[in-house]
Amino acid sequence: MSKESRKKSSNPGVRDGIAGNRAAMAAKKAVKKTAKPVTTKPAKATKTTTAKTTVAKKAAKPATKPSAKAKPASTIPAAGGIVLAEGAKAPAFKLPRDGGGTVSLADYAGQKLVLFFYPKANTPGCTKEAIDFTRLTKEFAAAGTAVLGVSADSVKAQDNFRDKHDLAVPLISDETHEMLEAYGAWGEKSLYGRKFLGIIRSTVLIGADGRVAKVWRNVKVDGHADAVLTAAREL
Repeated sequence: MSKESRKKSSNPGVRDGIAGNRAAMAAKKAVKKTAKPVTTKPAKATKTTTAKTTVAKKAAKPATKPSAKAKPASTIPAAGGIVLAEGAKAPAFKLPRDGGGTVSLADYAGQKLVLFFYPKANTPGCTKEAIDFTRLTKEFAAAGTAVLGVSADSVKAQDNFRDKHDLAVPLISDETHEMLEAYGAWGEKSLYGRKFLGIIRSTVLIGADGRVAKVWRNVKVDGHADAVLTAAREL
């Protein structure tokens, strides 16, 4: 530092002026920082608004129309097909039976009637069920009740089924599925993950008044014939 500078610095007035200038500059900076407005980033607000709008549009979007290739529900009956209500009038039928001839609902007017619907002649479950109803033929007769077996097998297959197992109950052949559908025994089934249409193992007890007294769906064969006999006796 030069002598002149040292002299100026040693001068109290100069020192006070320098200090004052520095204080004023510091005050101006402080004011600028304090007065600086706080701004929000418009970009974030825009994104948020856009996101909300997108969600609202998705929520308001109508359900997608079914594909034109999709099969209408009427072509794929629900499991069990038609629901036959207890108390309803039993659907009329007239179909061929084993041994020749036909069988109709009118043939059993004024008496109780059991119709057991089975999927396939000569299969294990169906064979056991038919044998059980045959075993109880006399007991059903004593209770004023006739018994008929029904499947979609041909008359020839029903003849073979009867002869092979000495069955004593008439076996009806409904190859067109009309009776099966009317009684709710034809519908969608599932086996090993594969869905298909077929006979739902079912039994219907019809009262002497021609109305449905009791319906069994998805029948378990063991003890079933005995349970139906008990219901027939109580009717």
